[in-house]
Amino acid sequence: MRRRMLFSTLVVAIIAVMLLGLPLGALTYQQVNSDNSARLLREAELIATEADAQLEIDGRVDVDYFSAVYPQRYIEISPPGAATVSTGGWEYDPRDPDTAASLSASATSARGSVVVVWRDTNGVREDIISAWLGITSLSLLAIGVAVGLAMLQARRLTLPLVDLAATAERLGSGVATPWGHRYGIPEADAVAEVLDRSAERIASLISTERHFATDASHQLRTPLTALSMRLEEILAEADKPEVVREEGEAALAQTERLVEIVESLLGRARRTQNPELEPVDIDEVIEQFVEEWRPVFTQAGRKLQLGGKEGLTAMTVPTDLSQILATLVENAFKHGAGTVTVSRLETGQSVRIEVSDEGEGIPQELSPRIFEREVTSGNGTGLGLSLARHIAESEGARVEFVQSKPTTFALFLPTGTSPARATGPV
Repeated sequence: MRRRMLFSTLVVAIIAVMLLGLPLGALTYQQVNSDNSARLLREAELIATEADAQLEIDGRVDVDYFSAVYPQRYIEISPPGAATVSTGGWEYDPRDPDTAASLSASATSARGSVVVVWRDTNGVREDIISAWLGITSLSLLAIGVAVGLAMLQARRLTLPLVDLAATAERLGSGVATPWGHRYGIPEADAVAEVLDRSAERIASLISTERHFATDASHQLRTPLTALSMRLEEILAEADKPEVVREEGEAALAQTERLVEIVESLLGRARRTQNPELEPVDIDEVIEQFVEEWRPVFTQAGRKLQLGGKEGLTAMTVPTDLSQILATLVENAFKHGAGTVTVSRLETGQSVRIEVSDEGEGIPQELSPRIFEREVTSGNGTGLGLSLARHIAESEGARVEFVQSKPTTFALFLPTGTSPARATGPV
């Protein structure tokens, strides 16, 4: 592209110089000839005047005087009633092609003397050649300046394209960081802005997919564990049909919950699913949740108990509520100790569900960052609390860390008919 721009600029500059230079050269040729002819005519008139003066004073024409004063001229003076005299340092011969093409001028004096003056055209040609050389030099200078400016302009225009191509290559290789370069060229800046927006969208999509993978693995781990335990119970009680049937129904319910979790995660990852809130009986969701988790605590020699006020209703999504509670309870199970208590409270504008344990609590330096992604106080993934808060905020709820010892997390659910954000702790 750069070579094309240079070549096209060079062609345009040469054409422009020729269109201006050739007429200027012809005009210069004509002007130099005209100036020399006019100068020669003035010399002839002056010689005629001087010849009249000599004839009046001396009665003759002093050819030596004119030969000395006009050494580069051939002069013929024809006084009235006298013979023609000639003089000059340059011999004129009409039969010689070099002298036949010379310039000439004639004048007649007041006394009737006819004067004809010839001059060599070599000097005229030199003047014309000097003028043409000046025109050619200026033309070459103009072409050089045009090429220099074309190189600068080509560099200014091609460097943004090279940079934009490198940016596109970075996007193609998976580096989705906005470049942020601007070039002062509106068209190139518009392309750069589009590429930066594309980079942001690609980065967002990559981040969403990555978060979906980690969130899915985190959220599915606990239900799969509970399902495995149900299947173990079935195998252990194979000789008791009633127990097998009961555990099979529980395993089937756990499987259906897994399907709901997967659908919820996929919808959130694709950002096409807006949570549709509905009045939910808190007791029904929590009691079912506690029944699913109680075997896990029993096997670990710990207790999971339910307390607080019954009969509460809140605006939420049952699947999301189960996922949030699962995250808080799993966090208490892994990082806490003793009995884990799930309590229900009504705080006017919201329903408050607290999950607490009897462990040593969260370190003070970790408390402000406890909801940041990949921040953990132990060997966990650091994803659960961040995901729980994200799910809660997507439906107008809120998860807060309300107490360090005993460790207590609270979920605030709106009680109204609109998905207004729940109020935090006071």
